[in-house]
Amino acid sequence: MHKRTLWTSVSIAAAAVVAAGALAVPLLGSTPAAPGATPTSPSASAAAIPAVPSVSAATLAALPEAQYSAVIAGLVPVEHTVTEDTVFHLRADAPLFGADRHTAVARFASKDFLQQPTTVVGLRREGAWELVLTPARRQLPSAAGVSGAAAQTSAWVPAASLTRVSTPSSRVVISTEDQTVSIVSASGAVQQRFSAGVGTADTPTPTGVTGYLEQRYVDPSQGTGDHPIQLTSLHSAAADEPYGGHDGGLIGMHWNAATSGAVSHGCVRLDADAVAAVNALPLGTLVTVE
Repeated sequence: MHKRTLWTSVSIAAAAVVAAGALAVPLLGSTPAAPGATPTSPSASAAAIPAVPSVSAATLAALPEAQYSAVIAGLVPVEHTVTEDTVFHLRADAPLFGADRHTAVARFASKDFLQQPTTVVGLRREGAWELVLTPARRQLPSAAGVSGAAAQTSAWVPAASLTRVSTPSSRVVISTEDQTVSIVSASGAVQQRFSAGVGTADTPTPTGVTGYLEQRYVDPSQGTGDHPIQLTSLHSAAADEPYGGHDGGLIGMHWNAATSGAVSHGCVRLDADAVAAVNALPLGTLVTVE
């Protein structure tokens, strides 16, 4: 959906990011384990895990910011679903690394486009690294061809740059076939279920992937009244800008009078009760589309 207010906010935030403090990442061996860290993957041997390279403040500042409208080729596509995560904030701006973990390809800003602490969703700890989801794209659908573009990306971040916030106890599951949005417990039990409008055949809601609740805000100019728009980290896999504008083809969950059928540009339309239920979940809550 179109994010006029959001786009303006990002322009303001960009200047703040440049001025933000940078993180010089220490080498592996001098990096302490973060309190409450995600357990190290038992399958990853210490010898196979690359050391965390040192990144200077100048190099970090020159990296592209992994934010919702960015397209960064070095990110790692995520094309599967996830059921568990850990939510972090950043101690300062931090470098993001691709699959080889040798060269930084992007950076996370410690503050998001609303000048609030950036929500970082961690999936797996390996030594001094955390595999995290990002809100940026790896490739535009128009450039992806028949293979399609990933709706979600990930990257590796030095664990020393993270501060643990929480482990969400629930997640959101969107069914495009049933046209429902469910809030599901950690055990898999459905706690609440609501009807939902989803994307059309030409602008479908991406499926078979998990993102997260990135941010929320109220913008009556988008026809959503005083109901907070629930912005996810997911993007359209079918069109660069399904709604027009410059919002990166974001997938949001928001209020609309029509809450059933294949009716949207990819976003998920909800009634007031459903928006309130999702709004009660913490940022960083996983959002899976089936």
